[in-house]
Amino acid sequence: MQQTNQQTLAAPVIYAGIGLHSGKNVNICMLPAEIDTGIVFVRTDLPDKPEIAAKPANVSSTLKAMTLSENGAEVFTVEHLMAALSMLGIDNCRIEMDSPEPPVTDGSSAVFADLILQVGRKVQEAQRKVYALDKAFAVHQDDRYICVLPYDGYRISFTSINPHPLLGTQYYDIELTEENFLKEIATARTVAFMHEVEQMKKMGLGLGGNTENVVVFDDTGMLSTPRFEDELIRHKILDVIGDLYLLGHIKAHVVAVKTGHAFNAELARQIENYRSKGEK
Repeated sequence: MQQTNQQTLAAPVIYAGIGLHSGKNVNICMLPAEIDTGIVFVRTDLPDKPEIAAKPANVSSTLKAMTLSENGAEVFTVEHLMAALSMLGIDNCRIEMDSPEPPVTDGSSAVFADLILQVGRKVQEAQRKVYALDKAFAVHQDDRYICVLPYDGYRISFTSINPHPLLGTQYYDIELTEENFLKEIATARTVAFMHEVEQMKKMGLGLGGNTENVVVFDDTGMLSTPRFEDELIRHKILDVIGDLYLLGHIKAHVVAVKTGHAFNAELARQIENYRSKGEK
């Protein structure tokens, strides 16, 4: 992150689509925002247009996606958009939506990243806040864990272990820069398994998914055309980036094994609680 000043969008971004889990149509308008606004979602379909700040304290669910709640409203599956905002250095943005879930686009961050690059970025007259961790934090459960270590940069090392014959053990390590993100991570799509699909739909989830915007596996094979041989783990890293952007920009080395949104959210809460005590 060479840019030391805060940035916002140079112009509004307008896009329409359907939500991955809700299957609902949604219009989204990403707007330039003032210095120190952070990332704020606005539910324009609800009375008084309630605002929901993207911060760890507002995480209300991590079931298959990140849900944020504030002022009696919620937004969910925000992590793909948040990852694009993080790695393209958008510090301040107001995101108006007329439904609770951003568009799934192609199941990755690539469309959002492209839209940001198309309208451009505006450098603002205030220094970017980058939190450099000065101690380690960790969340453990059985053989799953995520930890974050002090590091002069931003790096993620992820291990995924899955019994599916086409997946198995995957490991990916990346030093995160805008260039590396766009080349190696942004286009990786979310993954689903056919044996989970019916149960998810009974829960009202995955209603907007298909084999184009989700990498779908059945018991022995793959129903989608992959973009990478290891698309699953690349998307896992994408999710970590999006979830941890609830903290704003950080300097850290994240090491994760077999984890997901719940671990990311708890890690973000730990760091935010520690950071807020230090600021006081």
